[in-house]
Formats: sequence, C-alpha cells, structure tokens
Amino acid sequence: MQLMQGYRERKDRERRTIQDRYAILGFISSGTYGKVYKARPRDAPGAAVAIKKFKPDRDGEASYTGISQSACREIMLNREIGHENLTALQEVMLQDKAIYLVFEYCEHDFLQIIHHHSQTRSAIPEPTLKALLFQLLNGLAYLHANWIVHRDLKPANILVTERGVVKIGDLGLARSFHSPIQSLYASDKVVVTIWYRAPELLLGARHYSPAIDVWSVGCILGELLCLRPIFKGDEAKPEPHHASKKPPPPASRSRKTSSPRSSTSSERPPVEPLSLTTYRHRRDTDAVGRVEEEEWPSIVHLPEYAHMARFDK
Repeated sequence: MQLMQGYRERKDRERRTIQDRYAILGFISSGTYGKVYKARPRDAPGAAVAIKKFKPDRDGEASYTGISQSACREIMLNREIGHENLTALQEVMLQDKAIYLVFEYCEHDFLQIIHHHSQTRSAIPEPTLKALLFQLLNGLAYLHANWIVHRDLKPANILVTERGVVKIGDLGLARSFHSPIQSLYASDKVVVTIWYRAPELLLGARHYSPAIDVWSVGCILGELLCLRPIFKGDEAKPEPHHASKKPPPPASRSRKTSSPRSSTSSERPPVEPLSLTTYRHRRDTDAVGRVEEEEWPSIVHLPEYAHMARFDK
C-alpha cells in the first residue's frame, strides 16, 4: 500500500499542470458548465487554443470528484469524430477535481457577426452568407451521417476562424442515436434554446429525429438575414405544485332563492377527466385540424402516427 501511494505521489509531482503547459491570455465566456479561456501553449507560442474548464458535478464537496454528464458526452463524441467544420479537441486534462478540454481557438462566432452587422445596420453580403451556411450544413451533415444529433444549435455555438472556416462547437447536449424513431426524450434535459427549438419539441414529442437540428439551422439562417431572432420567446414558467386557486365566494342567498330555474341551469354535467397527453392532442387538433389518410397517404409512415391514431376523433 505504501509503495502504491508513493508511486501516485511521484506521478502527481511529474504531471504538468495547465499553468505549466499553457499561458492564459484572457477570459472568453462562462456558462452553467464552467468557463472558457483563451490560452497559448508555452512550447508553441504561435497557436492559440480555447480551454474549457468544467466544474465538478457537485462543486463545493471536498470528497466528491464526479464528472458531469455534459463533460462525458462532449469528451466521448469529440474523441470519435473529426471534420473540418467541427471544433477539434486537442487534449483532456484533469486538475484539482476539474476537467479541462483544450480545443482549437476560433476568433468569432455567428452571434458576433450578427451583432456587428446589426450595429452597423448593414446586411451580411450574400456570398458570405452562402459560405457560412454551406459550411454549417456540411458539418451538420457529417454529424447526422455518423448518427449524432447536436440538439443545441444556436449562433453562439457556431464558431468562425480568422480564415472564415465555420466550426460547430459545444457538443455538451449532443448524443448518438441508432434509429430516427427511437425515443430520445425520456429522462433527458430540455434540449435546444427555445428560440431555435423545433415544433415537435415545443409540443412535448417523445420521439424526434435529426430534423430538430435542421429546424435550428433554418432559425439561424433567418437571424443571419434579418439580424434578429425570428422566433423570439420566453420559456414557459410552470406553476408551483403547492399553488391552489381560492374557491369562489359563495353566492348570496337571495340569488339562490330568487329563481328556482337558476339553480338547475347552473348545474353542468360532470366532465370526464383527461390525461395530459389526450388533452394536448385534442387542443392541437382543434387548432390545426386533423389530417386524414385520404388527404395525405404518406402520413401513415410518420413515427407518431400510430400513437396519434389511437385517440378518439
């Protein structure tokens, strides 16, 4: 036991830290996962990198060294893929119960480009717009061809190098899938920022496909054209469980006895309780109507059709 402990202590002393290998040049951004810094390797001063520091899963507990699910996914997927339009993971380091992911550095992102042209009130040139969109779709096609759905495409996650190369980044919410009709929603976090969230996710669909990424790309394209979000909205705030409505004030006695017909006319037949799924389906059907097989024969091939067909018309 003492021999093993001595070996570990010697390896810890020999292991180079982040500060030994990289010179931190500045702070880039922060989020729920941690922080991102711009740095430069000390042995190669010419190439800048971006270092993403993940906080421990239970930050503040001295005896816990857990790794967040987001960090595990990002490490796993970045180790398996490689494409010119995806950010390249160069190194993974563990230090002081925090994980550091070292990526290639990109000077800009789509959000900065949108803000720049919005402030100067100048539209993005059409050739530039086409080049940005082509590279974005090229990287996304690679992900989908390798059975990976990104699930969090937004302008801030689409990076651009100083040479104009588009890089899709932040695979923390991405995941692999094996079939487009496989359920990917259960026991998972809410995916995609609401401004770029596909309708099936807004309606609470349990089955979804890589098409949700294509919807996000369409929203990003609209924002590049209009220089503002095209579907800007706020997250719905659920009511707390303990909140209850106050009972209505009792009717006056004079109103009860004034007309014998009033008491019977106010009585309503009992309402049949509905499940939340049935209620949502009926509400959506009332709003957009029902599509029959005669009008749309191929509807029977949609993943949700068999489930929706069980509802009463």
